Amino acid sequence: MSAVGVVSSCSCLRTGVRLRKPGMQKMSSFGLHTAARCAAKDYYEVLVLGGGAGGITMSARMKRKVGAGNVAVVEPSKTHYYQPLWTLVGGGAKQLATSARPTGSVMPKGVEWIKSRVTALDPDKNCVWLENDIKVSYKYLIIALGISLHYEKIKGLPEGFHHPKIGSNYSVHTVEKTWKALQDFNEGNAIFTFPNTPVKCAGAPQKIMYLSEAYWRKTGKRSKANIMFNTSLGVIFGVKKYADALLEIIKERNITVNYKRNLVEVRADKQEAVFENLDKPGVTEVHQYEMLHVTPPMGPPDVLINSPVSDEVGWVDVDKETLQHKKYPNVFGIGDCTNLPTSKTAAAVAAQSGVLDKTISLVMKNQLPTKKYDGYTSCPLVTGYNKVILAEFDYNAQPLETFPIDQSKERVTMYHMKADMMPFLYWNALLK
Repeated sequence: MSAVGVVSSCSCLRTGVRLRKPGMQKMSSFGLHTAARCAAKDYYEVLVLGGGAGGITMSARMKRKVGAGNVAVVEPSKTHYYQPLWTLVGGGAKQLATSARPTGSVMPKGVEWIKSRVTALDPDKNCVWLENDIKVSYKYLIIALGISLHYEKIKGLPEGFHHPKIGSNYSVHTVEKTWKALQDFNEGNAIFTFPNTPVKCAGAPQKIMYLSEAYWRKTGKRSKANIMFNTSLGVIFGVKKYADALLEIIKERNITVNYKRNLVEVRADKQEAVFENLDKPGVTEVHQYEMLHVTPPMGPPDVLINSPVSDEVGWVDVDKETLQHKKYPNVFGIGDCTNLPTSKTAAAVAAQSGVLDKTISLVMKNQLPTKKYDGYTSCPLVTGYNKVILAEFDYNAQPLETFPIDQSKERVTMYHMKADMMPFLYWNALLK
């Protein structure tokens, strides 16, 4: 989830002062952040949909290309979260507040913040529609709408979160419930789930399991805990080098892994979790739990489903090497909302942003893109309160490591990079 590679992808940081119009130098960082209902313009040279990591990063890059006032970001949320930190929030190692900043504070100076939600895309007419039937046109469109959580696709959720002993690190509303459930655990089954859909940061569902195991060891409850990882997948991790290392840890710590098990129902009042056996469709099994961590099913944002810019599933249909749309040459995608065949992480966004920057630069000059994205992504696999395995790999699930060491080994230095250095680089480098 953390962005390894941020430094290299953000090595050319500039203030952008030279691109501001005369008389704007003394404006605050909120000077051009206006709501959609009072936006002065209905056309932008570059329009960015989504104010997450990909959207903010690309808006900063684009402003340096086309100038202040010519880039806008459509984002309804008032708060911007560094979500990779939520693994540590759920494990009690970080406070939720440290992962949050006002959206206005991360919006680049000179970029207009349109505080609205996109409701439709019309790439044939180079425009999008926002709430209240507001139409905004563009010359270039960058789609960075992220991924949607679907707790409601599990029977009994999200209302089940009103009960104790259940949490989820994937939502700002439920991540602190994970820490509460972890602390309140006494004895019994502790179950951690992985859904039958694409997810952002595929390592996160088991990171909290390792933290929980470490916490119960420290508090003397480990002998009373039956820890289970019920995953819809047939492997513990998609890259063999790191999977082998994780399986050794799982064996050492006496953790049970049940493959091809998909959570379909939570009976929170009875503390029961119902799983479907994917090898035997329709066959279910019920597990009693004393703690349950839910990783929700995920999918494309609703606005992208059946959209002209999306594939048959709903992901933005882009070239996997250039991030340019396969049909619309002035449309681009970045991050979790795309159909790029790599893990959906902040590290992937960091690597993609550099490639997309080069792609758009050439497209603006009527030239063919030449820079190619190799699928690089990273997942710092937290295996304890001071240990991390740093997984880095490419489209072919081959290790693509940064450091001249064996990164499949647990290391204290990698934990500090995940917990301390990466959040600093995210706020102060990647987003800028």
